[in-house]
Amino acid sequence: MKRPVRTALATTLAATLAALVAGCATTPPPATEASVQAHIAAAEAAAGKDYPEYLGLCKPAPVKRPEAGSIDLAALIARPAPPPGAAFDNLAYVGSAWVSAWALKTSDGVILIDALNTVDEVDRLIVPGLKSQGLSPSDVKTVLVTHGHGDHYGGADHVKALAGATKPRVVMSALDWTMTATQLEFASPIWPAPPKIDRARDVSAQDGDLLRQGDTTVKLVVTPGHTLGTLSPVFDVRSGGRSYKALVWGGTSFNFGRDMQRLDAYIAAADRMRELARTENIEVLLSNHPANDLTVKRLAAMKANPAMANPFVIGNAGVLRTLTVISECAKANRDRFAMMP
Repeated sequence: MKRPVRTALATTLAATLAALVAGCATTPPPATEASVQAHIAAAEAAAGKDYPEYLGLCKPAPVKRPEAGSIDLAALIARPAPPPGAAFDNLAYVGSAWVSAWALKTSDGVILIDALNTVDEVDRLIVPGLKSQGLSPSDVKTVLVTHGHGDHYGGADHVKALAGATKPRVVMSALDWTMTATQLEFASPIWPAPPKIDRARDVSAQDGDLLRQGDTTVKLVVTPGHTLGTLSPVFDVRSGGRSYKALVWGGTSFNFGRDMQRLDAYIAAADRMRELARTENIEVLLSNHPANDLTVKRLAAMKANPAMANPFVIGNAGVLRTLTVISECAKANRDRFAMMP
């Protein structure tokens, strides 16, 4: 599946999003304040008392794309990091308090899912995190970037440099390789330049591609919205002698302003992923920001009580309910935008 990044998008943005939305979305009824409240109520019902983490998405999304520098990245990066830890036998958390980095262990080295913001975070968090699991940077064979924002690709080149002779490949969607190579959606002097594709090794992924490494296969699902080429990987994790299907929701917030086409694509992706989760019996829903999946709280609970049932396993019903929250909150914001002059 090694494909070089295309020098230009093979289709127009409209055609790309239409293809991804086709078969997933239906024409919504006219937007009213009542429809907004109905979507919020549906999200709240799906969340119940068990899965409230994503309900914040139901708050009004910004009408305009946030300006560069509007987020205090330095303060977010400076937050004290949680200790690394194994969420599953083959999956360890090596990220920060704000952004996730997951080390997926295979029979042929590590797939690192996201690489944090900076060189310093790689040295300070990812490398010690790997070592805490008996691993080293040279074990990393793949860096899978869920989407083309600097908090996820920022450390990728440094991870590659530290890995040395293993020369890990970087995997990103074709759409986000194009975005990072041409016009970044968000840029900050804190973030290093995005990685440049190595045409001999790196992977420009398409929807449904299978990433194989050793005994592990990762299904790459394009879930547009947060970026046009956001990837949500699906793979098996192991705990307590059992295997579970896990999904990392690759991009969450509505950070693109009043872009109705893009919001429709986000909704279609969430609804499509909910059906895929139902079909494939996905029982673990992870995030690339730890607040979304309670990573820190759950790892601490596992450390305090190693005999407890794995709290990351929320069951298929929990995954479906959470994806319903995400979808309904997106629909509430779509209706808010639709009512604006």
